[in-house]
Amino acid sequence: MKTPLSLCLTLLPCLITAADLTDRDKLFASSVNEMFPKLVEIRRDIHMHPELSNEEERTAALVAEKLKSLGLEVKTGVAKHGVVALLKGSADGPCVAVRADMDALPIKELRSVPYRSQNPGVMHACGHDVHVTCALGLAELLTKHRDQVKGTVKFLFQPAEEAMPATFKGDWGAKLMVAEGAMDNPRPVAVFGLHTSSQVQPVESTDDEAHYLKAGQLAYTPGIDNANSDRFQITIHGKMAHGSSPHKGVDAIAISAEAIMALQMIKSRQTNTRQPLVISIGMINGGQRENIIAEKVELGGTVRTYDATFRDGVIEQMHRILKGITEAHGATYEMEYRKTYPSIINDKPLIEATLPSFRRLFGEKNVMEAIPGMGGEDFSFFAQVSPGFYFRLGVANEEKGMTAGGHTPMYDCDEESIKTGVQALAAAVCDRLNAAP
Repeated sequence: MKTPLSLCLTLLPCLITAADLTDRDKLFASSVNEMFPKLVEIRRDIHMHPELSNEEERTAALVAEKLKSLGLEVKTGVAKHGVVALLKGSADGPCVAVRADMDALPIKELRSVPYRSQNPGVMHACGHDVHVTCALGLAELLTKHRDQVKGTVKFLFQPAEEAMPATFKGDWGAKLMVAEGAMDNPRPVAVFGLHTSSQVQPVESTDDEAHYLKAGQLAYTPGIDNANSDRFQITIHGKMAHGSSPHKGVDAIAISAEAIMALQMIKSRQTNTRQPLVISIGMINGGQRENIIAEKVELGGTVRTYDATFRDGVIEQMHRILKGITEAHGATYEMEYRKTYPSIINDKPLIEATLPSFRRLFGEKNVMEAIPGMGGEDFSFFAQVSPGFYFRLGVANEEKGMTAGGHTPMYDCDEESIKTGVQALAAAVCDRLNAAP
């Protein structure tokens, strides 16, 4: 692991002076500092009570209560447990939206901290507790300084970002919120979202290793930010036989092994080397006894791409490979392929209009461009409706041992990042509301 590129990561005074900040910057910074102890309490409360996708009842109730106490117009029960709220500013103007996802992951937390998860086997291992806290902090900040808001701010507290089980047939999360009208009445001219990150690969780096993204830092990617993220389930049907007479059966395990290797050839031998693609088999289940030829094997995995047309071509190649291999051995197959999250496409003009404030607030070296990732995120559904800007909020702190990657049992966030998140969102929102139509 490399150290970050910037020399001054969290000590903002070493990069900027008070003279560089606007009156609004100073006003917001002062208020965020006053709110900070309360925001830490909120984050720790949410972290201690994580809830899985579409089970976010407690979190949604907490969010709704906080927003109602601020006097916002609040709608609950959107996409099952989502919360949508409107904050109207001191003058007429456009609407800008901010999204925060609320769900946690089925991971057992291993860090021994006072605020560790109290729900066994469930953990905020992706920082959604910080996302919610930053959005609630923004709501309180802008309510307190409503005179700085020239329009309407829509808050989208989203359930089920971390996806549903493979057997779930309906829509969920951001897609369902959009379908239920969360982006209408009024429709935002822009939507912002942040995601905690302890590691990032800057475009300026000269190696392939990730660098720590510390509290006080932000990262962004113009255009494509991450991948189309899809899931598939494959079933290979053979014929059962005794292990002593394999010729009397059709070995679904052996055929599955050949299919797995052949599917990897799509990337290594059938795809332009400059075209990003990841095919991962994450689950294999088959066989009943060690002395019986298996008649059925189930495979589960993911496909990640950037280009939508190329994505469809990969699906066709998968079917062709599976059909050829199974027919060659007298077997059959079924594949259920689910397109889940499209790529996030960050709006370049929106980024260019927002970055000057980020750089002024946090320093030029603390706002870095990063290469796109291959992960999936359903913020993309909101960004398909309105121009979107999804950026990374640094949360690493080497001294505190907070360097683990997301979706791991040791993941944690430096809570100083909450200040950065609230201030960054406030600047982004107010800049867009004050911009010319």
